[in-house]
Amino acid sequence: MPAKFLDYMNIRYIFFLVTLLMILTWSCQPPQTQIEEEEPEIVVEPMLAYGINIDSLQLVRGTVKKNEFLADILLRQDVDYAVIDYIAKNTKSVFDVRKLRRGNDYSFLLTQDSLAKASYFIYEIDATDYVVYHLQDSVYAKRGRKLVWTEMAETSGVIESSLWNALIASEADANLANELSEIYAWTIDFFGLQKGDSYKVFYEKKYVDSTYIGLGSVIAAQIHHGGTDLSAFIFEQDSAIDYFDEKGNSLQRTFLKAPLRFTRISSKFSHSRMHPVLKIRRPHHGVDYAAATGTPVYTVGDGVVIKRGYQKRGGGNYIKIKHNGTYSTTYMHLSGYAKGMQVGKRVKQGDLIGYVGKTGLATGPHLDFRFYRNGKAVDPLKVESPPSKPIDSAYLPAFDSVVQQYTRILDSIQ
Repeated sequence: MPAKFLDYMNIRYIFFLVTLLMILTWSCQPPQTQIEEEEPEIVVEPMLAYGINIDSLQLVRGTVKKNEFLADILLRQDVDYAVIDYIAKNTKSVFDVRKLRRGNDYSFLLTQDSLAKASYFIYEIDATDYVVYHLQDSVYAKRGRKLVWTEMAETSGVIESSLWNALIASEADANLANELSEIYAWTIDFFGLQKGDSYKVFYEKKYVDSTYIGLGSVIAAQIHHGGTDLSAFIFEQDSAIDYFDEKGNSLQRTFLKAPLRFTRISSKFSHSRMHPVLKIRRPHHGVDYAAATGTPVYTVGDGVVIKRGYQKRGGGNYIKIKHNGTYSTTYMHLSGYAKGMQVGKRVKQGDLIGYVGKTGLATGPHLDFRFYRNGKAVDPLKVESPPSKPIDSAYLPAFDSVVQQYTRILDSIQ
């Protein structure tokens, strides 16, 4: 045979073998099965209010009106008077219904049938706490608390007139002024803040749902006063939370800088002052803080009440507290005394002891505050007291890390 014919037959034979092999391979493979994807299970979360499933209930809200009592509110929803009486008498340990306050919110959860009976009554004690009254079957009450979440915030500003006004101008919560006055009470005289002083604050804001309910903790702060930056960092040691400067010294001192909050100094310590009533010059060995009648007055340090009475020479109602063998303080022109404030009463720093007034020789309500060292009057604005316990050496590495972290944050605040 010709060679070309033999080559042709060989090629056809090889092609046949390859085709046969492909068919056999394909036929030996298992049949492909189509796998159907499972539909994801849809879980419908129940709608909750005050921890109660309200899918089958109707929510009705209201607000306590002036001179409105529990019976007035519940009777409008046809709650039996026997149930109302039971609640008033038997749930006082949970909440005393006589303490319902005008303006506070409440809610009813009603059945959705034609009669729409009240199943639950919920009274909101404040922004976070509430009490639920179960009105059907067994009648009982239990307290609850809304979920509070925290958001970090920062603010800064320059003081033109007061810290309070500066915070308002920067659209921050003005209550930060009170928080900062507490933190720096031992190191800064807030009555002496001057125009041009400045502040930076890193702090917490608290919310329920999307509603702002108030301040959390101040985490770090820096106040520039008198040419000096005074820093404060929150830190916990030995299960106690306090504020410390960057070196680990506690900002708490033996004595508060002032015995009352946010007013003005109307008269300073002097050996010769023109008396506003007597119109003669005589020593004024104290500091006068002008404030409205009834403003709370607090003891600047731990001690014991050694005198309480009326000073006929012009001081009016007064209290004198002995803090230790060296120091004592006097608070004069009071309109009244705190409950239980008698001679021999032991007090702690910051305890309420009385209220601003104008008893004695006074042209207006104010507190005459006097400070004594070894029985001798000294200028309260110039008293320096030693710091309390600093950061323990065991906590220093953790504290230093906190300071570095929060210092970077304060430095970034404009």
